[in-house]
Amino acid sequence: MISATKSDWKREQPVRGRFEPGKKLLAAIRRYQHITTNGGLLSGVIRPIVVIQYRFWSAICGADIPLNSKIGGGLLIPHPNGIVIHPDAQIGPNCLIFQQVTIGAGTKPGLPIIEGHVDIGAGAKILGGIHIGAHSRIGANAVVINDIPANTTAVGIPAVVK
Repeated sequence: MISATKSDWKREQPVRGRFEPGKKLLAAIRRYQHITTNGGLLSGVIRPIVVIQYRFWSAICGADIPLNSKIGGGLLIPHPNGIVIHPDAQIGPNCLIFQQVTIGAGTKPGLPIIEGHVDIGAGAKILGGIHIGAHSRIGANAVVINDIPANTTAVGIPAVVK
């Protein structure tokens, strides 16, 4: 079983010989966060280079994942085009996010908190101050505006637990 608490960093490692722009984008985000957190003598020189790499891979992917995102390790974004994540949303470790997913503000105050090992289907929208429990699955094109308990599947508009 995939852990909902411990990051599996191997999931983010590119496979040699494959074109995996989502993993390159995540690597640029991780490098930027490491540089800004740890600083160092050359951080002022390296940071602009990493930002350029991030912007390049963001354009290639067509994704809007901010540099200061709160994303746990082991995230998989196999088809990153159209993914939009609010900078203050929280995503736990070992999640899977498919294309055209939006995670952001909604009518409920606050921003989504997504626990570990949550699979989010293509086109899903997770909006507002809601909580998605660990090991949950969000169906394709679902619009999630209410809390989803752990170990459940949510589908539909608005999403309901099945």
